[in-house]
Amino acid sequence: MSETTERAEIRETPASRGPFATVAGVARTARPRQWVKNVLVLAAPFTAGQIGNGQVLLDAAVAFVAFSFVASSVYLINDAVDVEADRAHPTKRNRPIAAGIVPVPLAYAAAVVFFAGGVAISLLADWRLLIVLLVYEAIQLGYCFGLKHQPVVDLAIVGSGFLMRLIAGGVATGIALSQWFLLVTAFGSLFMVAGKRYAEIMLFERTGAKIRSSLKKYSASYLRFVWATSAAILIMSYCLWAFEQQHRLPESVWAVISIVPFVVAVLRYAVDVDGGNAGEPEEIALRDRVLQVLGASWVVTLVLSIYL
Repeated sequence: MSETTERAEIRETPASRGPFATVAGVARTARPRQWVKNVLVLAAPFTAGQIGNGQVLLDAAVAFVAFSFVASSVYLINDAVDVEADRAHPTKRNRPIAAGIVPVPLAYAAAVVFFAGGVAISLLADWRLLIVLLVYEAIQLGYCFGLKHQPVVDLAIVGSGFLMRLIAGGVATGIALSQWFLLVTAFGSLFMVAGKRYAEIMLFERTGAKIRSSLKKYSASYLRFVWATSAAILIMSYCLWAFEQQHRLPESVWAVISIVPFVVAVLRYAVDVDGGNAGEPEEIALRDRVLQVLGASWVVTLVLSIYL
């Protein structure tokens, strides 16, 4: 190794980057962009027509912050465990831990701090929220330390994260959720997770990029089968939920009308899945203007069905 190369490596060590870069790296690894998923805690008060209740909103906000902290602890641990695999990935190698900006021991320590913070915050709402967070953390740690390599199990675990967020909002606010809405969330998340895995398979076939070991046990046709099946159950469950709302509020037809933009949005999202472009769901939503219009239309009809 030449002296020039050695000097370059020295300049790239975490210590030479400074504490600010390390702290910023920890913040990036905590993935605050992913916290948008935690708005699912608002589903319970929203569908129950309690979104204007101050105390309910406060409890939902507590659930949002607590879940964000606990989820960030999982992201830190996941990236620390996958550091070697990420370094061989074309895009994941730029993650702070894989790039050497954040040392692995520091990532684990930060994960403990985030988890402890989330647990402490959860006690401000309801003790049952703490139970949900503990179950979520246990399941996700199982994923990080081995279950991610088990086909089908990995899909179920990742999808369960969305369902746990929905349940967290319900227990924090004391609002029961419709069984149909729980199914919508469960199969909607499975639909997106299978679509993301399908996109990874497509990336591998196009570029030869290294993929997670569990994906080697999938075929593209199988993942297409999973997301197509999930989409069918998702649409059916939403229709049953909408008709349930119509039965509860017979004077309003907006719940049934909301089926139209919802179904079209699912089919539009499926176009991205079928093309192998279903990366992060939020990236697709920000890129697809038609999907944004459909989503906004669905939200409007949903609001009218619940509050009009």
